[in-house]
Amino acid sequence: MPTYNLTVNGIPQSVEVAEDTPLLWVLRDHLNLVGTKFGCGIAQCGACTVHMDGNAVRSCSLPISLLDGKEITTIEGLSDNGDHPVQLAWKEMDVPQCGYCQAGQIMTATAFLNKNPSPDEAEIKSAMHGNICRCAAYVRIHKAVALAASKIG
Repeated sequence: MPTYNLTVNGIPQSVEVAEDTPLLWVLRDHLNLVGTKFGCGIAQCGACTVHMDGNAVRSCSLPISLLDGKEITTIEGLSDNGDHPVQLAWKEMDVPQCGYCQAGQIMTATAFLNKNPSPDEAEIKSAMHGNICRCAAYVRIHKAVALAASKIG
């Protein structure tokens, strides 16, 4: 099997896996980073969202063969103590219910706010519309993104 080199949460990593292995399984099975969740497996729900070179991507459908040399950030790498402004806003707005989608939601929100630190409500809804929450906590999710934006921007 080929070896791929990537940087995950600031740490250089080498993994020897089949070229079609999705990033999600590299993170979970080979690097023991289980904060990123498997949802639909077809890049439709957003539970597996991570950052690749600062952009939100769906790790369940991204083969490792496309990631050699890339920088990946997972929910574990977002902050050392869960004190990223988006994570704090999530807590302040009491967003999580079952919590399953939260890592993907937070990673999408963070990548979005890095590019647009002062969004309006419509921009927040548009940015977050691809992440599905089976508990339907969308109102609190949108409020948390707005709260984080107010603290970042």
